[in-house]
Amino acid sequence: MATKHLTTQEFKDLVFDYTKEQEWKYKGNLPAIIDFYADWCGPCKMVAPVLEELSNEYEGKLIVYKVDTEKEQELAGVFGIQSIPTFLFIPAEGQPMMQPGALPKKVFKQVIEEELLPIASEEK
Repeated sequence: MATKHLTTQEFKDLVFDYTKEQEWKYKGNLPAIIDFYADWCGPCKMVAPVLEELSNEYEGKLIVYKVDTEKEQELAGVFGIQSIPTFLFIPAEGQPMMQPGALPKKVFKQVIEEELLPIASEEK
């Protein structure tokens, strides 16, 4: 499954409706990574193929979303995105973690394996 681009409305429908909820409550069933990016951003372009690979590698276990900060300025503002790329790592349960900067694939895999998937794999 390829990465999925989110609009602000899709974010509210699929991830979290910050206009209605005070406390974080993830709507999805699978852990997710949200990539806040822009088309003109060099480091964002370097990370994009890595995210595609991870999306395929963890298909059925993890969802990778992309949010274009130029088009979805409200959403970027809600999360206080100061630099791009910035990644929001969302476990199926618990609080999300924000990490700015282009990360190497091994770091993504480490976060996925240690932070996002352990809860899901313990239930099997």
